[in-house]
Amino acid sequence: MKVKCVICDKIDILEDNSFLAKRLRNRPLHTYMCETCNNRITKNTEARIETGNFRLYEAKKQEDEW
Repeated sequence: MKVKCVICDKIDILEDNSFLAKRLRNRPLHTYMCETCNNRITKNTEARIETGNFRLYEAKKQEDEW
């Protein structure tokens, strides 16, 4: 299966039976990111977290009103 990175437009080939290929086929909203871009984003995010100014906002949980 041919896939294209959403950031750098690099084309990679995945095995048809791999987990990632099945996920991309069955859920078209999931996007593919190559290892180079993924590592770069991970490294930059970890550097931002270490500065102490990074906040991860999570969705508010709604309480059941009984």
